[in-house]
Amino acid sequence: MIISINNLHKKFGSVVAANIDSYVIGHGDMVGLVGNNGAGKTTLFRLILDLLKADEGNVTVSTQDGTLTDAAVTSTEDWKRHTGAFIDESFLIDYLTPDEYFAFLGRMYGMKKEAVSERLEHFRPFFNGEILGEKKLIRDYSMGNKQKIGIVSAMLHSPELLILDEPFNFLDPSSQAIIKHLLAAYNRETGATVLISSHNLDHTVEVCPRIALLEHGVILRDISNVNGSAKTELDTYFDAPVQAAEAAEATDRPECPEKPEKPECPETPENPETPENPETPESPENPEASASPENL
Repeated sequence: MIISINNLHKKFGSVVAANIDSYVIGHGDMVGLVGNNGAGKTTLFRLILDLLKADEGNVTVSTQDGTLTDAAVTSTEDWKRHTGAFIDESFLIDYLTPDEYFAFLGRMYGMKKEAVSERLEHFRPFFNGEILGEKKLIRDYSMGNKQKIGIVSAMLHSPELLILDEPFNFLDPSSQAIIKHLLAAYNRETGATVLISSHNLDHTVEVCPRIALLEHGVILRDISNVNGSAKTELDTYFDAPVQAAEAAEATDRPECPEKPEKPECPETPENPETPENPETPESPENPEASASPENL
């Protein structure tokens, strides 16, 4: 699916959440959105999914099968059957069990029960034996398992457009490794357009060949990420405030006063010359010696 963002603006009070003149995501692109808190990543996803109303501009989509061409997401809902998304746990129906929830989604997307079961088998390693077949409501699962349920619910019907907001959150390291593999394989094998956001630069750079850097609702840079080449540029960008703070701290730090120079000691006057072999004064005669018997 092609996504075209056109003169898109959104503010919350005085805070600019989206300010994008033009940005195009092509068929089969896998794009990672990165930025600090408040950069506008989630807002952009919600505008693309028509979950927020833009102040100005629009988002249009074109499907691979040609049924939609430059269709504004606000003007039709036909694009939704081509789309899968998970933004947060509010997307889940938490009073159902995972099995009931997946069955419901399958019926909604016109999938047969056997097709749903076959599709879920593909995700068994990701579920790690903790999701399927459990008589447990979604609301009673841990945040990590809710995250897994949400990600799989978005991928269940093999959508042409997949949008995941912070998919690595709450997942243990093994599950993070699995989902990176699943996402890359899904994009490669289906040609689907995949958009993810993440604060984790390492994961994003590892899985996404294209990176969009956002700040204050603006896409500052559109980076081609060949073999992880974007990591250096992103590290430099996000480290800049730290380096600036350290430089400012060094500038504001009062300089230690220089130690006063130690006064030079006056030169020791030369000692008066002494005779090389001073004569020893003669000792007075020993009175006892003169009174010895020999001298009497």
